[in-house]
Formats: sequence, structure tokens, C-alpha cells
Amino acid sequence: MKTSQETVGRNSTTIAGFILLGFSDITSLQHLFFSVFLVTLAGNLLIIVLTLADPALHTPMYFFLRNLSFLEMCYTSVNIPKMLRNLLSGDKTISFIGCAVQTYFTFFLGGSECFLLASMAYDRYVAICKPLHYPVVMNRKVSTGLAAGSWLSGFLMSFGHTSMVFTLPFCRSHEINHFFCDIPPLLKLACGDTSHNEMALFMVALFFVTFPFVLILMSYVRIISTILRMSSGAGRRKSFSTCSSHLMVVTLFFGSACIMYLKPNSSYSPDTDKFLSLSYTVITPMLNPIIYSLRNKEVKGAFFRMVGRRRFC
Repeated sequence: MKTSQETVGRNSTTIAGFILLGFSDITSLQHLFFSVFLVTLAGNLLIIVLTLADPALHTPMYFFLRNLSFLEMCYTSVNIPKMLRNLLSGDKTISFIGCAVQTYFTFFLGGSECFLLASMAYDRYVAICKPLHYPVVMNRKVSTGLAAGSWLSGFLMSFGHTSMVFTLPFCRSHEINHFFCDIPPLLKLACGDTSHNEMALFMVALFFVTFPFVLILMSYVRIISTILRMSSGAGRRKSFSTCSSHLMVVTLFFGSACIMYLKPNSSYSPDTDKFLSLSYTVITPMLNPIIYSLRNKEVKGAFFRMVGRRRFC
């Protein structure tokens, strides 16, 4: 009787590339995705320019926001250009190496964003709950360390996870029912038993999604408790205003990521997964600059000051 390893070895083939099915049945989306791509790049670039150019925004809060905007620009650039090329040309192929690179950067940036959002929550916690200690606690060294740690955590997680998946033998169809090389649909194409890989994916998602989310939740419990004890109505409104933007982004990003990577395999649905993935890879990066600029008087003030200076030059 043949062992399962012998069977896998016989049936497995070397795959030169994959086919990303994406949204091939909805070709009219190309104009929408192109507009979203431009809006995302322009909006996040504007946030970066404003927070660099205006000295009033040289604070830890806007340092983290600048990191987030740069990350979102990269995040969008990993997947949308390839998706647009597929829709415009009809060529849905992606090389094996290209697929691995796309998977790596998607998880690298996604993992980094989880901890970057947690760092931003900690910054707001110190600013509101310990305002007198804020300049000391959130100094340049601490802010830089938190941001660097966020990027490094995503780098290490993605490297290990991508290596585990792309060393698997693929013996089934090479069609990926997704618009980018995501790990769950890739595991569906692998030969043999992938339960260890699925468990590893779940454990990594549990740490990189649940752990930062719990930290954010704990921070906001303390923040809301502190705000409610403030005697000044103006102080309460200002504190809520500075936190509401971050809370909206956290809800959008973590909500879709939790449903996507922490749900049981029995509930796997390609179409549902594609639209959930759109939420954190496309919609959230586009909404970030809108949320942070429209609900933030300091950012709007920096924009009008920059426009005013250019008008009188």
C-alpha cells in the first residue's frame, strides 16, 4: 500500500505560476479600483507631507500617523496594480515567485499595521490618562522604538509564514479564487495534509490580530473611563475627537481581519473572503486619510496653512 507521502510525491508538480481569478466576472470594477488607487495614494501622501511640513504636527501622534499613511500606500500598491492589470489585459497569470512576493508583503504590511495601531492606542492612552508624564514617556526614542518594533514584527512573521506555504508541493488546480495570493486559498491547492499549516496560520493570526486588538481595547477602556471623569465638557469633546478617528480605523481593520483569519475552515467561502479582503486591503487604506483629516482640526489647520503660504508666495 502506498504511503500518503509517496502519493503526494507522485501527484505533485512544479508550478511555474498561478492564475488569479479575482473579479473576472465583474470587469466594470476596473474604473472603480483605479479611482480608489489614486485616491488612496494621494490622500495618504498628503497626510505624510502635512505632518512633515508643519512643525505643530511634529508630535508622537502624527509620527505614528505618518508611519500608518506610508504603510497604507505600500499596502495598496502590493495588490491593486496587479488586480488592475488583470482586469485590463485579461491576463490573470502571476509567476510562482511573484505570488510568493505578493503574499510576503501583504502579510508583512498587515502584521505591521496591527501593532502600529496598538502603538497609536498606547500613545492616546498616555496622552489622555497621564498627560503630565506624556513628554517623558512618549519621547522620540520610545516612539521610534514602537514604530520600528511594529515594522520588525510584521517582517519576521511574514518571512516565516510565506516560507512555510511556498515550500509545500502543489498538485491541484493552479487557479486561485482570489484577487491576490492569500494564504487560505493557496492552502486549498496544496497536496497532502495541510492541517499543520492551517493551525500555524490560525496561531499567527491569533497573536497578530487578537493580541494587539486586546491591547487597544484595554487602552480605550482606560481612556473612556478617564474622559468620563473629566469635569470640563470642552475637554471631554476634545479627547473624544482625538480618539474617535483611531477607533473607526481599528474597527474597520480588525473587524474584517478577525472574520477573515479566525473563522473556522468549514465556513470558507471564496466570494465572501474576497470581499472581506477588500475591506482591509483596499477600503481601509482609502478611508484612513479621509477619517483622519475630516475629523482632525489640527490636520485641517495644517492643510489651510500650507495652502495659504503657497497662495502668497
